[in-house]
Amino acid sequence: MSGVMVVTGASRGIGAATARLAAEHGYSVAVNYVANELAADEVVEHCRRLGAGAIAVRADVSDEAEVRTLMATTEAELGRPTVLVNNAGILHQQMRFDEMSVERWREALDVNIIGSFLCAREAVRRMSTRHGGPGGSIVNVSSAASYLGSPGEYIDYAATKAAVDTLTIGLAQEVATEAIRVNAVRPGLIHTDIHASGGEPDRIARVASSVPMQRGGTPEEVARTILWLASDEASYVTGALVNCSGGR
Repeated sequence: MSGVMVVTGASRGIGAATARLAAEHGYSVAVNYVANELAADEVVEHCRRLGAGAIAVRADVSDEAEVRTLMATTEAELGRPTVLVNNAGILHQQMRFDEMSVERWREALDVNIIGSFLCAREAVRRMSTRHGGPGGSIVNVSSAASYLGSPGEYIDYAATKAAVDTLTIGLAQEVATEAIRVNAVRPGLIHTDIHASGGEPDRIARVASSVPMQRGGTPEEVARTILWLASDEASYVTGALVNCSGGR
């Protein structure tokens, strides 16, 4: 495998694991982050030690100008992006739907939906043969929450991920003749610090019994699924929503 991969939200968790694995497979990697520069730099250094080209690029994916800068910087320093991993997302405190604020909803919509839309649009503008590009692959990071609904916890987050699923299906069909494949991975209970963002760091231990495999997954397991979807090994796969959830 080779090419230039942009991974949003790549300073931690699934994004960081994906960036590191991509470097192992010969990709040059743009490590996007919004706040934790130190963590992003550590991922970049790991990638460089593997011999990969790697840069850290700060950008808020919900900001159109910053997404354009992310893609332009990547192209200038590493080359034209051939893979986008739409991973950046936020999760708020667990609560009932009727307790949620409009401000919370708007932040979730801006980052999880608008952010995915903006990054995908700018990727298509660079990858599509319609625009003179070489083609490429987009892998959206959705969630098992998109079909489970997350009642009593974060229905708003689940709804944003359902929108990512629909983006995946529609965009895959729209650009199928333009040498771009678009797929999504839907992680389940994964050992990352996103659960702390929801107010329950030990959530996996509480609900692991609801998973047929009786355990949480690792970021590396999700990363391997992403790398497969991005690769030529999945050359006839587009518009797919691949569950990486232990059977949940």
